[in-house]
Amino acid sequence: MKVIEQNKKKDSLMTLGKSLIVILAILLFLLALDIMGNSFLSLRQSAAETLLSITDNPFVGLFIGLLLTAIIQSSSTSTAMIVALVGSGALSLSSAVPIVMGANIGTTLTSTIISLGFITSKREFRKAISAGAIHDVYNIILTIILFPLEYYYHFLSGVSNTMAAWLVKVSSDPQLQTQVTAEESMSVGAYLTEAIDNSWILVILSFVLLFAAIKIMSQIIYTSLIGKSKDHMQDYVFNNPYKSFAWGSVITAAVQSSSITTSLMVPLVATSKVSLQKSFPFIIGANIGTTVTALIAALFKSEAAISIALVHFLFNSFGVLVFLPYKPLRRIPGLLSGRFGKLTQRNRLFGFLYIVLMFFLVPFILIYLNRIL
Repeated sequence: MKVIEQNKKKDSLMTLGKSLIVILAILLFLLALDIMGNSFLSLRQSAAETLLSITDNPFVGLFIGLLLTAIIQSSSTSTAMIVALVGSGALSLSSAVPIVMGANIGTTLTSTIISLGFITSKREFRKAISAGAIHDVYNIILTIILFPLEYYYHFLSGVSNTMAAWLVKVSSDPQLQTQVTAEESMSVGAYLTEAIDNSWILVILSFVLLFAAIKIMSQIIYTSLIGKSKDHMQDYVFNNPYKSFAWGSVITAAVQSSSITTSLMVPLVATSKVSLQKSFPFIIGANIGTTVTALIAALFKSEAAISIALVHFLFNSFGVLVFLPYKPLRRIPGLLSGRFGKLTQRNRLFGFLYIVLMFFLVPFILIYLNRIL
C-alpha cells in the first residue's frame, strides 16, 4: 500500500511539475510576442521598407513563408512571427497572406523527412513517403485554389478583415481598452526594449524565446497526451473520418505543432496500422489545430493582427469544407501521394531531390532573383 501511495504522490508531483512548465512556457510565449512586437516597432524605417519590398511580390511572399517554415520546422512559430509583424505595422495584411500560405506548405517538410527513416524497406518506404507527402499535396492543392482567389479578388484578406472588424466592434470596451493599453505600457517586453537598445538583437531574442516556448509546450503536452497511447491510437481514432478530424484538431491545438501530430501518421501508415486514406482526416484536423497559436498571438493586438490570424484559420477551414464531407474529394490527396510514393520507391534518390528542390533550392533561388532583378 505504501508503495502505491508513494507512486501516486510521485505521479501527482510529476503532473504538477509538467503543468507549471507548460504555464511558464505560455508566459514565455507571450513575452516573446511582446518583445517581437516592440522590436519591430522600433526598427528603422529603412528596414521596414526593405522587408516590404521583398514581400511586395505575392509569389515571392509565398516562397518566403515556405522557406522560413521549412528552416525552423514550425508553422506555429512562423505564423506567430507574421502576426507580430502585421500587428506592429511592419508588414501589410495583403503581403502577409501569401506568406501564411507558404508556411502551411513549409510545415509539411517534417513528416516527409521522417518518412526517409523507412528507406531500408521498400514496402514500408513507399507507404511512409506517401504518408509524408499527403500533407504536402493537401496544402499545395489548397494554395493552388486560394492563391488566385486572394491575388485577384482578395478573398481571404477581405473575409478576415470583415470578421476582425466585427470581433473588435463586439469586444470593444473603452475601460478594457484603457486597461490593456496601460498593461502593455508596463509590460516586461517594453522594459526590455528600452533596456536593450538594438532592435535586431531583440528580434533574434524574441525568435529564440518564441521557438523555445513552443518546443517546450509541444514536448510536454505530447508526452502527456499521446506518449504511452501512441500504439493504441489507431483503435479509437481512425474508425470514423469526423472522429479522426476532431482528434487531429484537439491534439494539435494542445501540442501547438502540426509537424509533431502529422509526423505520427508516418510510422502508423508505414507499418500498415492505419491506411493512407484514413490518416487524411486526422491531417486536415491538424491543420485546423495549428491555427490556435496564431489566434492566441493575435490577442490584444491590432485589428490587422487579428485579421492575419483569421486568414490562417480561414485557409485551413476552406480545406475542411471542401474535402472532409465528400469522400471522392477526400480520396484525391491520398491517390496523388500514393503515386508519388510508388515513383519514389522505384528511385529513392527522387525523395531526397524532392525535399531539397521543393523546400529549399527553388524558394531560395526565386527569392534571390527577385532581390537582384
